[in-house]
Amino acid sequence: MVTLTHAARKSTRLLQFIWTCWKLNVAGAMEFRLSFLMTAGMMMVNNMVWILFWGIYFQRFQVVNGWTLHDVMMMWAVSAGGFGLSAVLFGNAYRLASLVAGGQLDVYLSQPKPVLLHLLISRMSVSAIGDVLFALVLYGLFGNLTAIGLIKFGLALLITMLIFLFFAVGAQSLAFYMGNAEGIGQQLFNAVLTFSTYPTSIFKGWGRLILFTVLPAGFVSYLPIGLLRETDVAFLLAALGMTLLLTAGGLWFFHRGLRRYSSGNMTVLRM
Repeated sequence: MVTLTHAARKSTRLLQFIWTCWKLNVAGAMEFRLSFLMTAGMMMVNNMVWILFWGIYFQRFQVVNGWTLHDVMMMWAVSAGGFGLSAVLFGNAYRLASLVAGGQLDVYLSQPKPVLLHLLISRMSVSAIGDVLFALVLYGLFGNLTAIGLIKFGLALLITMLIFLFFAVGAQSLAFYMGNAEGIGQQLFNAVLTFSTYPTSIFKGWGRLILFTVLPAGFVSYLPIGLLRETDVAFLLAALGMTLLLTAGGLWFFHRGLRRYSSGNMTVLRM
């Protein structure tokens, strides 16, 4: 009983710590509101360009290998929303390699908090807020606004966020093994992000195999068909399995690499 109470208190303190970090990130971004609005707004405009492209395309071709305009809009909502959530809530995942190469993990190692969690939540990407807002707008226009539809969309965002997050953690953790891996880590993630915004049905053979294995973008881009349009249980289980595999693999790869980390001897105070 005492052990359970202690564990509950520890979990509560950890959740309070996470919530406090997120609030501080938002407060820091809101100090410069004009910059905040312009940065988030420009990201929404950037995404709108692609939406206009697909809109023009579907004016000429109503269906692309079974995909309709509605399916493509939901694919963009899922991809942009999942990426946006990962970058807003866990922004340091996408600059982990530069922190490792620069020996800047010392401050996180010196505090009694989970190292990776503390590292990830210490930064927020302001531009990614535009991705989240963009995803919500698209869902409001094209999505199923029933309770079941909202639950499915929430699950799709969660799967996408975790796939993007832990693929990035794994790719960026290459810095522990090969020095400055910021470039290759970013390229690998950009490949996953790019292919997650194209209908999976346009890829065949080896290309399709790669998108469901090495670069798991296929599990993201197929969610509008295999989960939102109609629930394909086999696909959903495979997507959940890949999510768990990437999560476990990313955590293991990071902590294994952490044992190779060399301190940068930096003196930094972090509240």
